[in-house]
Amino acid sequence: MATYSRLPGSVALITLHNPPVNALSAAVRQGIVDAVQRALKDPKVTSVVICGQNGKFCGGADIREFAGPMLGPPLVPMIHAIEAVDKPVAAAIEGVALGGGLELALACHYRIAHSKAVLGLPEVTLGLLPGAGGSQRLPRLIGLTAALDLITTGQPLDSRRLSTLPCPCPPDVDSLLDKVMSKVRQRSRGALAPVACVRALRAAASLPYAQGMEKERELMATLFNSGQARALQYAFFSQRVVGKWSLPSGARWDNSTARIISKAAVIGLGTMGRGIVVALALTGISVVAVETQEKQLAEASRVVPAMLQREAGRRRLATPPGVISFSSNLQDVSEVELVIEAVFEVMSLKLQVFKHLSSVCRPGTLLCSNTSGLDIDQLAAVTQSPGLVVGMHFFAPAHVMKLLEVVYGPRSSPEAVATAMQLGKRMGKVGVAVGNCPGFVGNRMLKPYLEQANFLLEEGATPRQVDEALEEFGFPMGVFRMSDLSGLDVGWRIRKEAGLTGPGVESTRTRQGRRYSPLPDQMCEAGRLGQKTGKGWYQYDGPGGRVARSDPWVHIFLETYRAEHGLVARSITLEEILERCLYALINEGFNILQDAVAAGPEDIDAIYVFGYGWPRHRGGPMFHADQVGLGRILQRLNQHSHPDVPHLKPSTLLRRLVAAGSPPVQKWREFINKERVHSQL
Repeated sequence: MATYSRLPGSVALITLHNPPVNALSAAVRQGIVDAVQRALKDPKVTSVVICGQNGKFCGGADIREFAGPMLGPPLVPMIHAIEAVDKPVAAAIEGVALGGGLELALACHYRIAHSKAVLGLPEVTLGLLPGAGGSQRLPRLIGLTAALDLITTGQPLDSRRLSTLPCPCPPDVDSLLDKVMSKVRQRSRGALAPVACVRALRAAASLPYAQGMEKERELMATLFNSGQARALQYAFFSQRVVGKWSLPSGARWDNSTARIISKAAVIGLGTMGRGIVVALALTGISVVAVETQEKQLAEASRVVPAMLQREAGRRRLATPPGVISFSSNLQDVSEVELVIEAVFEVMSLKLQVFKHLSSVCRPGTLLCSNTSGLDIDQLAAVTQSPGLVVGMHFFAPAHVMKLLEVVYGPRSSPEAVATAMQLGKRMGKVGVAVGNCPGFVGNRMLKPYLEQANFLLEEGATPRQVDEALEEFGFPMGVFRMSDLSGLDVGWRIRKEAGLTGPGVESTRTRQGRRYSPLPDQMCEAGRLGQKTGKGWYQYDGPGGRVARSDPWVHIFLETYRAEHGLVARSITLEEILERCLYALINEGFNILQDAVAAGPEDIDAIYVFGYGWPRHRGGPMFHADQVGLGRILQRLNQHSHPDVPHLKPSTLLRRLVAAGSPPVQKWREFINKERVHSQL
């Protein structure tokens, strides 16, 4: 709603009421229309001020209304009517003025903003453009260049001063817009909304206002019901769903108490450990950073403070970072409240660290592992308090990447899970609580994806062909470019730990009873570890090089490998690459839901969007499955299925969903819970 009052004198005050951010719901829009009409009819009112309740102007449209028929006064005519009022209208902005909220302020004749107010037009992040005049009014107030940056990225406005005077277009507008369009197409990787935003701003620069508004309306109509808009809005709500975690025991986000951590420790100062130290310190937590290797400790002592200073400057922190102390002695963590272990991904080493920590740390200290897939229960078993052990799986670089998998075992206490989730939130992470199994959610699903990519090379594809198909789909990097970036030796070490390769293991294409491709192992044995050695699936200018070029050596290597194993190369289509890689990954997602490792499809999709580069405008792997059609996924998995490739055998849950009529992804959680209850009866 919106309330009307008249201040002493001649000023009418319209206050928006719709907690928490005064979104422009149908009731709020109706309240604004009624209040403006009242102000116009009151002869004692000479001016109008619009503000928001509780220190927040307006957070924009109520996104929940997008799914159904629009009720109440339409936003665009309401905003036009405010602009046409013959009494001066001012927007008094505190807190936020985002999306439709900023468009409302732009239609006012004057704006005054608190110095800490956040202004922006984030519609592009929801697959839309500013559709209530924002694309036409903003460039006229702050200039085309600034408006292009603001609207195509959805980032907040740096300067809070919006001119009341016309802002002329820069010279050579067409050249500017062409350059921006080229950059936007490259950056958006197939997303429609950023491109539509540039087109709307071109209209603002080249057409009269009324015609520009008509172009904005046309573009908005195209986007509003698009699959990409649905995907991006699903991703928006998924981020909120995963914060409302629950455990099989019945413990939940709203009935479990988290500890407030003020002093923590990180064990192991490799690339991941350094990032975790910085992420913790940025929240104001004091950190004891421990590394037993002298050279590594000296390097970290030099690099980490610089990383912290650079990141703190970039974020413009309101509170100073926590103090970091460096040590080579595990005894120095005895007084901390939480420890995050980040040593090499070797179980024997991690067990040794956890045993030591259990004897050194004071009772009640939470012990967390940054393992990317090892058994949390096994680590907990060597400690004195297994209920205080959880996984905190960060993604590199840990102070930048948004995802945090919080891994619980059967003995993990609600307090430990709640504390890890709350700590992740303090660090600005999207925390997702997941069950314990090899690879957890993200890496468990990644395994069949990687396997299929390697099998495709055996059958005739090239690394570039596979990567180009995945990048055209929207991934920032294909599987082989990503492998070169992270280092082929990372996976090699994990496969050795699992007994799949190494001394004494026969080099066959079947390992542990299933199809196996030794191609990545042979690359590592040849010293081709990726960018770090200047050669991997691609060649680079030298160690540390970034520009990937096809390498004739790899083509000869693949031809030789096929000849040795009696394989005949065949032509492989882009469609087959996408189906085998993505549907294998999706199928494992259904298995994860069936095993209750993830609570719902939103958890899986948040993990893949925020941690694995899944294109946000495609919602996530499980949302994508829903869009493609579960029947189609099942049919293609059956088509590609092979007895010695179990990851392509369709999941039982997928079959049941298809048999139930393929309910929409938003209904899967309910379906799974009902199935689980029935199975327990």
